[in-house]
Amino acid sequence: MSTVTVRPATASDLPALARLSGGLFAIDAGQFDPWTDQEWPARDGETYFGKLIAGDASAIWLAELGDEPIGYATGKLGGPYSTRPVSVADLESVFVAEGHRSGGAGEALVRAFLAWARDQGAELAQVTAYSGNVRAQAFYQRVGFHPHTVTLEMSL
Repeated sequence: MSTVTVRPATASDLPALARLSGGLFAIDAGQFDPWTDQEWPARDGETYFGKLIAGDASAIWLAELGDEPIGYATGKLGGPYSTRPVSVADLESVFVAEGHRSGGAGEALVRAFLAWARDQGAELAQVTAYSGNVRAQAFYQRVGFHPHTVTLEMSL
């Protein structure tokens, strides 16, 4: 049985990242946000992820089982801001493919993000989850995040 490994993503991983992102959009945003463009990963994913890989204030990690990409996480740095003078690491997205969940890949991805955030000097880490995605919220709380703000929306 293979062990899940997590490593920084490279440009050669862009097709796998776009494919995995399609899974995130279909499973997460597809269920919880009708406004999400389901075509974005196939159309723009590789370009977007390429910019994150090349950026000085962003990073991507890939989780693999053997040679199979099974998940990813993206992180960005922000702040400090004039209204909130703290440097923030934003865990922008985490996804582990169906069939590979609850096996430690998600937690390993978050640990990689948190280590990077600390190395970059971030003082605070944050992540968002859809209000209806109670599984994601429970996961993030299990790895140390706690609720902070609530965003409310209204269709016009």
